[in-house]
Amino acid sequence: AGISREGIFMNRVVEFVENDRYSLIRMDDGKANAIDFVILDQLDEALNRAEVAGKVLVITGRPGKFCAGFDLSIMRAGGDDMNRLLQGGAELAQRWLKFATPIVLAVSGHALAMGGLLLLSADYRIGMRGDFKYGLNEVAIGLTMPRFGVEIARGRLSHAYFGRSVACANLFDFQEAKTAGFLDEICAPDELMSQSAMVAEQLATLDLVAYRETKARVWKYLYVALEEAIKRDFMDQNQAI
Repeated sequence: AGISREGIFMNRVVEFVENDRYSLIRMDDGKANAIDFVILDQLDEALNRAEVAGKVLVITGRPGKFCAGFDLSIMRAGGDDMNRLLQGGAELAQRWLKFATPIVLAVSGHALAMGGLLLLSADYRIGMRGDFKYGLNEVAIGLTMPRFGVEIARGRLSHAYFGRSVACANLFDFQEAKTAGFLDEICAPDELMSQSAMVAEQLATLDLVAYRETKARVWKYLYVALEEAIKRDFMDQNQAI
């Protein structure tokens, strides 16, 4: 992996590019963008570059699939790798929630399980009209929702949708996903990137120091609850989550 002269983060899954008013991260593993250790590591590197750039950050996925959640082959195998992957996902969501500049998601398709939690960890989420599903389907696929996921959902979802989403594993189309709190606005598929760029440029006009300090006040109680949940989830790496 390396950085080209154009500023693109060259690797197999994640790319980073810095524009005049915002930075862009694109995830594309050629499949479903399931979160594994490769994506976690490469997202971490790309986020480091975004922090250095200090601009509004746009994050998008591959056409039709934003993120399918954790890699199920790792999750179903259990053991240390499962716990490491869960902890990496928790820390990724926490990093997004605390990111010093606004994160705009150009939600390029389905966002399920950990993908749904990533939607709930960003500042502004733009979805597309189309046959896409959004939500937290962990319970439907035999996974107990970790405490960190419960707290993110509690903090960001509409109260009426919290239990349905987390305990009942309901999935939603784009319209109901917006009502529930997974998305902030909807656009046509061919407008996704241009609309996301427009929102990013609008957010870039904010005083970003005031933004960072105000965001910390807005999400203070979620930050505290999430920190405690992560400690409880991963206090003992050998315990079942």
